[in-house]
Amino acid sequence: MVLVILKTFDILELVALRNGQGVTLTEISNELQLNQATTANIIKTMVAKEYLEHIGKKKGYRLGPAAYRITNDVSYGQDLVNAAREVMESLTTKLNESCILGALRNHKRYILHVVNSNQEIQVQVRTERSVYETASGRLLLAYLPEKELDKFLQQNGLPDKNLWKEGSTLKGLTALLSKIKKDGMVITNATNRHVRGFAVPVFAHDQVVAGLSVFLPEYRYTVARQKLIIESLKESASLISQRLIHHQ
Repeated sequence: MVLVILKTFDILELVALRNGQGVTLTEISNELQLNQATTANIIKTMVAKEYLEHIGKKKGYRLGPAAYRITNDVSYGQDLVNAAREVMESLTTKLNESCILGALRNHKRYILHVVNSNQEIQVQVRTERSVYETASGRLLLAYLPEKELDKFLQQNGLPDKNLWKEGSTLKGLTALLSKIKKDGMVITNATNRHVRGFAVPVFAHDQVVAGLSVFLPEYRYTVARQKLIIESLKESASLISQRLIHHQ
């Protein structure tokens, strides 16, 4: 793989997640852990090709016209984001914790939209993560049709014990996925990262099309807070599902 191309896509995805809000050179460099001079050179080319647009020294960059031309900006994912955006903003305001809308793409958990809290300490968000290590990823895996799940396992194997010990065997994984589907939710506790994750499904015509997730540092977690998060997530996911149907 060509490293500079990978970095270019990382920058494009990061800016896209901000949904029109500017991202500065320093923010991009820090969040992606890239050398600032290298980042500046890549961005310069992306601006020249109109994949990014410079909107001011303090505001930084946002997606340019070329980024919208290649997608025509009419994808189903955009309908999903349109239905979810206001609901997610209200959810984050209520809980003061970040939330994401995730889907499965290329056997990864892919973020369609994120709303960040104003907490000083934030959990780092990556556009793509392993399905096994995230709450929304595990949730989406549980709702895959049997044939698609078999195909996923054939291509990706079982989770590493360090990532998901209880699901590291086929019997264990099958039981866990069945429980997630039965409960209609999943809670993760990434002890190595000290992060709690919660996810519930978003439906469209009886089909799960996304996972709505809230995540927070371990030190902000309490049992009482867990109850509030789950109730709020389920209410928000139900509202998104209703709005999504009306958008179609």
